[in-house]
Amino acid sequence: MLENLSKLWTAVQENVVFLLACLLVFAGIFAVALLLGKLWLKPEKQSPARRVAYVGIFAAIAAVVMYFEFPLPFTPNFYELDFSEIPVLICSFSLGPVAGVVCEFLKVVLKLFFKGTSTAFVGDLANFVVGSALILPASAVYFANKTKKGAILGMAVGTACITVVGSLFNAIYLIPTFSVLFGQPLDVIVGMGTKINTPAITSVNTLVLFAVVPFNLLKGVADSIITFLLYKHIERLLRMK
Repeated sequence: MLENLSKLWTAVQENVVFLLACLLVFAGIFAVALLLGKLWLKPEKQSPARRVAYVGIFAAIAAVVMYFEFPLPFTPNFYELDFSEIPVLICSFSLGPVAGVVCEFLKVVLKLFFKGTSTAFVGDLANFVVGSALILPASAVYFANKTKKGAILGMAVGTACITVVGSLFNAIYLIPTFSVLFGQPLDVIVGMGTKINTPAITSVNTLVLFAVVPFNLLKGVADSIITFLLYKHIERLLRMK
């Protein structure tokens, strides 16, 4: 634990500017969730203490789930599938988009404390942004129409958003930033995709098209289906007094 914290502190010192950019991204996404909660959605009536407790519990569960990552045959090894968005989705469906975004952020922070970062925080930012692209629209649509159809529509919208936003974010910012921070030419990163996936991957754009797009689509669909099957059972426990 102490060794992880020491390595984390070193990584923080080496990537201060990038971390400030990460905090700005979090602030922007949190502001969007807050605006939705204020202007459009009816707040969930629960005591502040209970909301904080639930957010903390779900964030802790999600952080543990993040330890279990699965490589996929069509992506380079720095893209691994995990199901940590499922507890966050359940939290956001129960408590709203703001709670969901905070839960997503705390999940990443807890993971950093206990596991550290192996990607100079690039992967951690990606996890937060891509996760928020799923849970924020999904929970917003569901809270506007709290029915089974609303849940399905919300998760469909969330899956579309995670696929589009996650893929564009990778192409425009994450992959180039990863290249700079790790001193790896983009050609080397693209080559990882070419080797494991298909000769059609010849550039960052084709890496995103043939690896990142199906990865995010699969993640959104899998997280949505499992959440749909689990949510009502867990919600009954949350409503118990």
